[in-house]
Amino acid sequence: MRGVLIALICAWMLSACTGLIFHPQRELQTTPAALGLEYRDVRITSAGGVRLHAWYLPAQGKIHGSILFLHGNAENISTHIANVRWLPAAGFNVLTLDYRGYGRSEGIPTMEGVHLDADAALKRLLDLANSGEAPIVVFGQSLGGAVAISMLRRSAYACAVEALIVEGAPSGYRAIAREKLAAAWLTWPLQVPLPWTINDDFRPVDDIARLNNMRKLIIGGTGDKIVPIDHALALFAAAARPKILWEVQDLPHTATFMLPKYRKALVAWLAESTTEHSRHLERVDKRWYEDAAACAH
Repeated sequence: MRGVLIALICAWMLSACTGLIFHPQRELQTTPAALGLEYRDVRITSAGGVRLHAWYLPAQGKIHGSILFLHGNAENISTHIANVRWLPAAGFNVLTLDYRGYGRSEGIPTMEGVHLDADAALKRLLDLANSGEAPIVVFGQSLGGAVAISMLRRSAYACAVEALIVEGAPSGYRAIAREKLAAAWLTWPLQVPLPWTINDDFRPVDDIARLNNMRKLIIGGTGDKIVPIDHALALFAAAARPKILWEVQDLPHTATFMLPKYRKALVAWLAESTTEHSRHLERVDKRWYEDAAACAH
């Protein structure tokens, strides 16, 4: 009986911590077409044969780059699309992914699974881009930023990525879980035991130090009550160069690109990636990313 009780407690703790991190929603609230955007549905097969759903938004006019967008831990791509809907008009292709268990993607979200899903989506974006003529960028918000960092640290395709944008991302999963549990009196006693049930194989603050082959933009907000700016500061301090930090004033969580001035600033920063990419193409074959072995760490 004692063994059964312990097993039940452990199962509850694991379920509780999964609930702290992942809050998927199955029903899509809108589509790109409803927002006046051209798009197509994309199916991606992730590790274990899990079928994922994504939207591909083609650039309008001259293509300046292709962006993989990894959203936060709640809801699905339909409620996060406002963060990237403006990018096609600025000349960027966008592939926005729902992790396993989110939206129309199969499966149940797990720590390892969402990282594998992001890697599969990066590979698919390389196929969709179909050329090395424009830079590849990974943009992650909140959980998606942490996933982007740790995925790229392990991905065979990381050397195809010119730039990484991370906004409102936790520096560590256990750290953010502990902070959330400590914030309420009801869960305060759980701040020590529960975070230890979280898979600690993925540590963004450690992994970002190993990403030395791409430019990095790390964004934190002084008004962010979900992921305090301390996490962005920790990521920036640990990050390998080249890197830049934006401390956004008085905006809530992942709201930076709701403002036109930050959209313009991001396009200008990405233009620097385009310049560097052009120089790089003078030295390597335009299909360089197809050689996975060359991209391995």
